[in-house]
Amino acid sequence: MGVKISLFLLSLTVLLAVAFSPSNEKYSLEDKYIYKADSILSIMTLEEKIGQLNLPAAGDITTGQASSSNIAQKIKEGKVGGLFNLKSASKIREVQRVAVEESRLKIPLLFGMDVIHGYETIFPIPLGMSASWDMEIMEKSARIAANEASADGINWTFSPMTDISRDPRWGRVSEGSGEDPYLGAQIAKAMIKGYQGENLALNNTIMACVKHFALYGAPEAGRDYNTVDMSRVRMYNEYFGPYKAAVDAGVGSVMTAFNDVDGIPASGNKWLMTDVLRKQWGFDGFVVTDYTAINEMIDHGLGDLQTVSAMALKAGVEMDMVGEGFLTTLQKSLEEGKITEKQIDDACRLILVAKYKLGLFDDPYKYADPERAEKELFTVENRKSAREIAAQTFVLLKNQGNVLPLQKKGTIALIGPLADNKENMTGTWSVAANFERSISINDGLKKAVGDRAKIVYAKGANVVADSLLESRVSIFGKPTYRDERSASAMIQEALDVAKNADVIVAVLGESAEMTGEASSMSNIELPENQRDLMKALLGTGKPVVMVLLTGRPLSLTWEEEHVPAILNVWFAGSEAGEAIADVLFGDVNPSGKLSATFPQNVGQIPIYYNHKNTGRPLPEGQWFQKFRSNYLDIPNEPLYPFGFGLSYTTFEYGALKLSNISPIGNQSIKASISVSNTGKYDGAEVVQLYIRDVVGSITRPVKELKGFKKIFLKAGETKTVTFDITPEDLKFYNYELEYVWEPGDFEIMIGGNSRDLSMGKLNWKE
Repeated sequence: MGVKISLFLLSLTVLLAVAFSPSNEKYSLEDKYIYKADSILSIMTLEEKIGQLNLPAAGDITTGQASSSNIAQKIKEGKVGGLFNLKSASKIREVQRVAVEESRLKIPLLFGMDVIHGYETIFPIPLGMSASWDMEIMEKSARIAANEASADGINWTFSPMTDISRDPRWGRVSEGSGEDPYLGAQIAKAMIKGYQGENLALNNTIMACVKHFALYGAPEAGRDYNTVDMSRVRMYNEYFGPYKAAVDAGVGSVMTAFNDVDGIPASGNKWLMTDVLRKQWGFDGFVVTDYTAINEMIDHGLGDLQTVSAMALKAGVEMDMVGEGFLTTLQKSLEEGKITEKQIDDACRLILVAKYKLGLFDDPYKYADPERAEKELFTVENRKSAREIAAQTFVLLKNQGNVLPLQKKGTIALIGPLADNKENMTGTWSVAANFERSISINDGLKKAVGDRAKIVYAKGANVVADSLLESRVSIFGKPTYRDERSASAMIQEALDVAKNADVIVAVLGESAEMTGEASSMSNIELPENQRDLMKALLGTGKPVVMVLLTGRPLSLTWEEEHVPAILNVWFAGSEAGEAIADVLFGDVNPSGKLSATFPQNVGQIPIYYNHKNTGRPLPEGQWFQKFRSNYLDIPNEPLYPFGFGLSYTTFEYGALKLSNISPIGNQSIKASISVSNTGKYDGAEVVQLYIRDVVGSITRPVKELKGFKKIFLKAGETKTVTFDITPEDLKFYNYELEYVWEPGDFEIMIGGNSRDLSMGKLNWKE
């Protein structure tokens, strides 16, 4: 009887702690959350505090095991703060029930998932989404993803990934927004607003997690998890921007990177997690590691599990994903004086505050509503949005002789290893997708033409010739359906199918998991067997369109020289087939622009538009000059520059006009340019503003993106596009890491990509 009374009193204490907090208006909502969290902290045991810092994967919880698995037992003991990658509202509801009804303090759990580019309705991969340069659809895609995920029990997503990358060998380039910090920052803000909305306590918003802090996109040799080494000037000016933008946008959590920063792995790096993230940027959420990142510091050479776990806690990490180093070693480290209980309390408090912000203490089941999930997942409306958004991300790289758009008549030969493969349309990191419900390109084209044209199909080639390589890139339930016939037999079948066709659409490129985590590639050309297929198709003399599936910039030098039309569709999501058909047949005019430079070959990597000049720059317009910074065998220029993308129509830019060429101090100026649609199709154009700081106290890039506007022009229409420029647009981190602008000469450039620009000059005085 005494035990029951004690439990009753304990439960009452928790309820009172939740219910009563400062109500005076002088206290902010954040203060009230902290007060409530401290009230619970005061009655928690050390083991329960440490338990809140533990984030296991839900791998051993399957149907019927919610109360009996190993993880469930830990939940009952108060040793789990959250779970991730458990799918379905009913399963999550049952696991949450264990937490709030069978544990001592009844603290609800966080439920996270890699909702990277959609939940069940899948949008294009993030690199593809960034090619839209459209912040409204970026936010909309995140809003739909949050609504679906929250309906199915998820309240936390490990997105957006804001790692800047200039190396397409790195597989996770597909998961980011390209090479530019300004564009990446705008996308980070839009995605966080889409996920978190205006109020995290609503049941259709979810907490975002910006990742991977920091510099994860710059590994040596493009090899995942590898060493990163750069100056702090470069960190602040070229890589930190999108992370900081996410913090400024109010992101709820931050994930650590796997790599080291200044010789110390990110998960144990106090300068990074405390000095930069919290003190300089004012981040007030919690930090979670990536998968087993604390344990991996052992292999980095920083000590045993106890040592690296204490190091991570002291650095400013609050939650340990999967590794359980916190769970199994922090108590011993406390007893030995290597950490303090205050450090544990501070970490636990931030986890509890996040749960208050999400409204989980008010209603732990608010996200786990099976009826809502039944109605709001993969809806007709969401799929329609995914189709419309996908079509805005495609980049037309070449259209010689106006092969595109195609007409819905005659016979169209559809050839390629992924032309009739719906499972690979969603790309990497589509963990909640139902691949069977995706729309293949074959099905999309057939539906588009109906009985007006005939679609004939042949596979033509495997994704790669090497069967072992192919097996390594199809391990996540996205089969490539390898054909065991000889390469010559498959090509001959394709030629037989194409011989009576009017036009050939060749769907070539990568399978979904050839990019993504642990999918680095040393060769970023089109696989040789696919190029052999393309050579054979070109040999027919028929017009050929290449539809390119890719999660990274590829080296397409041969294809650019020989193939008449190239449409890059990335991995377009669950509605890929219909979206691709919309653009191929001209129902939608492509308007995507590259957010990452495409190199001529792998030897140019890293290659990016906002590089610095050398002391011996190659004169403009030249290929080679001895004792200058250039190659003997190829030009310095990329194959396709940052910001590049064609349209079915043509756009003509006028002369750039500056409202003042001698501004002073905090004055603002206007940079204007007229843009005309000189073709016969209506279309959208991304007008891009670049600035060069000609003379600085440190070396400065040859140009930097500072603004962009996406405009729609009817055929024959002209619009004037104006950008406001202030000293804020001129700021950078100097050698002392002070964020300043310096008076002097500047070049202002506007155009349709980072290469083809109109320029004006001005002198800005202090």
